Amino acid sequence: MNTESKTAHNLNDLIEIARDGQEFYTEAAGKVEDAELAALFTRIAGVKNEIVRSLSATVVAAGGKPADHGTLVGSMQQFYGKVRATLGDKQYGYVAELEESEDRLLKAFKDTLTDADTSPAARQEVQRLLPQVQECHAVMRDRKHAMKH
Repeated sequence: MNTESKTAHNLNDLIEIARDGQEFYTEAAGKVEDAELAALFTRIAGVKNEIVRSLSATVVAAGGKPADHGTLVGSMQQFYGKVRATLGDKQYGYVAELEESEDRLLKAFKDTLTDADTSPAARQEVQRLLPQVQECHAVMRDRKHAMKH
């Protein structure tokens, strides 16, 4: 696999994981009763949408075709989140699963940055988006810990 196709593959992984998060946040925003939490979920869904759009443009610039779907793991996680929210504290259930989704995206971003096959242009774009990913992760991690205590 050449560098361009490896870069497109890595970025498409990020796109798929971010799309999973976007869909899950959007769904969760419509399911929770807490207006502040719903607004937070909607805001973070917008951040995920921007990440998808930006990375998709980078894939196109590298000569690839951007992913247009999420992942199986993301679908399973979303399903588990729905079940967990139905059986217990709905708000905590969604926050806990969304925080895991953030863990997954942050790890994928870091893996892409450390992959020697990531092109300089792709690495620059991933590095530019990383603070947004880290901020969303921190918000959900802190929200989860606050709800546990």
